[in-house]
Amino acid sequence: MERENLKSRLGFILLSAGCAIGIGNVWRFPYIVGNYGGGIFVLFYLSFLALIGIPVLTIEFSIGRASQKSTAKAYQELEPRGTKWHLHSNFAIAGNYILLMFYTTVAGWMLYYFYKFAVGGFVGLDTANVKNTFNNLLASPATMTFWMLVVVVLGFGVCSLGLQKGVEKITKVMMTALLGLIIILAIHAVRLDGGIDGVKFYLLPNFEKIQEVGFFKLITTAMNQAFFTLSIGMGSMMIFGSYIDKSRTLLGESINIALLDTFVAIIAGLIIFPSCFAFNVEPDSGPSLIFITLPNVFTSMKGGRIWGSLFFLFMTFAAFSTVIALFENILTCCVEKFNITRKKAVLINIIIISVLSLPCVFGFNILSSLHPLGGESTILDFEDFLVSNLILPAGSLMYLFFCISKRGWGFDNYLKEANTGVGPKIPRWIKPYYKYVMPIIMLILLVQGIVNTFI
Repeated sequence: MERENLKSRLGFILLSAGCAIGIGNVWRFPYIVGNYGGGIFVLFYLSFLALIGIPVLTIEFSIGRASQKSTAKAYQELEPRGTKWHLHSNFAIAGNYILLMFYTTVAGWMLYYFYKFAVGGFVGLDTANVKNTFNNLLASPATMTFWMLVVVVLGFGVCSLGLQKGVEKITKVMMTALLGLIIILAIHAVRLDGGIDGVKFYLLPNFEKIQEVGFFKLITTAMNQAFFTLSIGMGSMMIFGSYIDKSRTLLGESINIALLDTFVAIIAGLIIFPSCFAFNVEPDSGPSLIFITLPNVFTSMKGGRIWGSLFFLFMTFAAFSTVIALFENILTCCVEKFNITRKKAVLINIIIISVLSLPCVFGFNILSSLHPLGGESTILDFEDFLVSNLILPAGSLMYLFFCISKRGWGFDNYLKEANTGVGPKIPRWIKPYYKYVMPIIMLILLVQGIVNTFI
């Protein structure tokens, strides 16, 4: 069976960036920037992006491009005979499925809200009714299941068309539209009365905030955000590395993708903070920001139905770009692992993902009495914890060890692959940093994620 490759470099960059650009860029990043010192936080975030995020991204791309396989078979192509690195591939594949178990539900929320705004469902609603709209959605397993299934069917429908004609072609359109929408929304928000005050709060350095949260907390939060923003650690980036040629160095491509991801995250803040400040609404983080705070802002705004529709169209594209990238990864893993056709893999996985997504849907209604992490935690919180706090950092650590160990692929092979092509190259003298410093940073992130959840 002949393996497809991506048609263009732009397709690779937009697909990889689309995988990285997700809901967290909008409902978490702007909030922590505003509350962790503004521009100071952004500087530390960019520093850690260069120190941790981009190097690990080059590792995933290198393994993918050298092996020409997905995470299901990449280790077997590169590992020395008799070693067991390939056992990790099962955990990486599981990570993709677990992420999709809740991401399909949240993507369904975005699509539902786009539909509601587009048909005028929020026109004339007061604050209480806007909040009730979200609560009523969560309380209805039938509504949430319907929109989750729409996401699953549409996403796999795109993937069933093939890599170039489906995934690459449609993601290019979505990502181009996403970038256009976010710029239009940001320009509109900044021009609102009082919008500039929101920009100042968001981006101007605020040393009082740093004293309030503590310098160590600022550093670890910036480190955490830089690491998790790129979706590294479970092979979702590796697959796109396997689809590209060797004309460009992987450091250069990784920088481009990281900058695009960061651009969207920062511009999202230029929508949120000016809008909230213009209407004297306290910006929050998480689902309440997207589904309660911002809809209240849009309903108060002149032309709010249009701006709300555009915002949720942007959010739908952000969610779908990640969903399609993850679907592509698991499909290729299934094709390689079980030697089946793409169409068959699509049909099987539509059923699997639909069924696996139901616990998250029911966690807000039928199974709302279950609190897996204690307190008021939901099944979604538990699934998110498994991916964000265990699978991603542990997986990234495994890929790193594979590339620095003599019993693995080895640093020389990694360096040769990453530096093949035109563009900035990774210097050989950086090996001690990969070998001694990066594992410590990543272990800190792994431990910190577990400790913060349970203590």
